[in-house]
Amino acid sequence: MENIKERMASKALPTVILTIFLDVLGVGILIPIIPQLLANPHSAYYLLPAGWTFKGGLILLGWLLAIYPFMQFLSTPILGQLSDRFGRKKVLGFSIFGTSIGYVLFAIGIITRNLPLLFFSRALDGITGGNLSVAQAVIADVTPPKDRAKRFALIGAAFGMGFVLGPYLGAKLGSPGISVFGLFHTPHWFNPATPFWFTAGLSAINLLLVLFLLPETHEHIRQVKIKLTQSVHNIVTAASYPGLRIIFPSVFLFWGGFSFFQTFFQVLLIDKLHFTQNNVGDFFAFIGIWIAITQAIITPLLAKRFKPFQVLRVSLIGSGLSLFGFLLANNTTQLLLVVPIFAIFLGNSIANSIALVSISADKKIQGEVLGINASVQALAQTIPAALSGYLAVVSINTPVLAGGFTVIAGGLIFLMIYRPPAHLLHQDMTHQTAPVTH
Repeated sequence: MENIKERMASKALPTVILTIFLDVLGVGILIPIIPQLLANPHSAYYLLPAGWTFKGGLILLGWLLAIYPFMQFLSTPILGQLSDRFGRKKVLGFSIFGTSIGYVLFAIGIITRNLPLLFFSRALDGITGGNLSVAQAVIADVTPPKDRAKRFALIGAAFGMGFVLGPYLGAKLGSPGISVFGLFHTPHWFNPATPFWFTAGLSAINLLLVLFLLPETHEHIRQVKIKLTQSVHNIVTAASYPGLRIIFPSVFLFWGGFSFFQTFFQVLLIDKLHFTQNNVGDFFAFIGIWIAITQAIITPLLAKRFKPFQVLRVSLIGSGLSLFGFLLANNTTQLLLVVPIFAIFLGNSIANSIALVSISADKKIQGEVLGINASVQALAQTIPAALSGYLAVVSINTPVLAGGFTVIAGGLIFLMIYRPPAHLLHQDMTHQTAPVTH
């Protein structure tokens, strides 16, 4: 059985990791582009209607960024249920197709200066892009619990690489006449829509890989009654789920705090340090490089010595404190010095929170439990994005301050309240072959 899983993993993992990478890439591409559309009146592609103020643009920016995770919140549990019933492969193929169409519509919205189309495209992408739980379930299907932290670290690596290339590609593909490593300049016809045409093409390639290379990994097909309100039910369930009711609130606060940072930090860079679009792209790419280094080297090393809950006791609080470090930076050098610290804490929090959720649940309901986890994550990203615009009106620093305090709150709850069940506390993770039923 173990050999069968390994052979299946060798086929499934590359395609699934690419899917996650492209999801994050699309989010990363938005980072340097969207402020130019709604929060930079000097941009040639500034899309705010006449009469709108800069503060109004900040609020609208927050809502545009919030609609994607909100639709993910609604759709993710439905996709998770469908994957449990019909298999992972079909659901992943459907969601990737929708993601590709969403990128095409966003590019058209930029070119035609159609703000409602931008909102619609992000909503569509959110509906079909709620595939993170399905991708995580594929990894869980083919991975014994002893290797889950290491395998889920691949998600963090994909996350990091998406942050490396997403902002960088967004900045470079979105700007004409920009030098690329001094080797050449970007063509004159590049514009903010170009990155989305590019990502739509990558998604189409990813769809072909899923259809022709991804094996079906789910063995226990079961009847599932699809509930449109499952996302709300998931949040209620998360608060009382055996073995997970303390983990989920901490996960919620962690992703919520990170979303405060991710949503508006680029606007702070433009306002405080006068970063250009290319500077923003390069900075977030630098963060991504360090997240990838963390997931490739540091997380696997920690997984050999510590259980996921032990790592999270430190990494969650460290992630929040490091956000404050960004606010203390007064120049680019100081800013870059904070990045490795932030990335190490963040990367380990991502990988180990997913691993802890997975090993705390029965293997037969991995899709359902990871769907609940994804719902918690999506709602956590929605609320801060919507609030950040209003907080930024008060002060451009406020969203990042809110993010730091929120992540620390999640870490303190986990540190003070979470107590691992006996089977996780005493179990030798290096020899565990199956998760214990909760």
